[in-house]
Amino acid sequence: MSHWPIAELIPHAGDMILIDQVLRVGDEDIETQLTIRSGGLFILADGSLPAWVGIELMAQSVAAFAGCQARLRGEPVELGFLLGTRKYECNVERFPAGAELHIRATRSLQDDNGMGVFECQLRGPGIEAFARLNVFRPPQVASYLQEEFQGTQP
Repeated sequence: MSHWPIAELIPHAGDMILIDQVLRVGDEDIETQLTIRSGGLFILADGSLPAWVGIELMAQSVAAFAGCQARLRGEPVELGFLLGTRKYECNVERFPAGAELHIRATRSLQDDNGMGVFECQLRGPGIEAFARLNVFRPPQVASYLQEEFQGTQP
């Protein structure tokens, strides 16, 4: 289990934090958990969560991995970007109310420029989802964002 609350590991706030906790973190992987609760962001009228939100759950797990790694190095948690996913497959259309979901994200590639690939699995009662996430965390996030915004202003 992580020493830090999830809100200190990912650059999200309030209702946008969808995962509940880090169960385990290793050098190349992380396991997280959440329980589907009514009233949360993206929750449908029947209390379920659409399966497409599984991609965000996986991305937040990757963010928590990066946050844990930063904390272990004594560095601040920084912003990263989900660039896309390949082959998101899920055997259900919705995650039912009350379901406990476990997500595992394993780093399969990371380069010095901040590009990374994670193999992700999401499991719960009768639920299996898989995806490969492409992510990017620039080495100098603040200067990267400043350069990008300056380039888009008229």
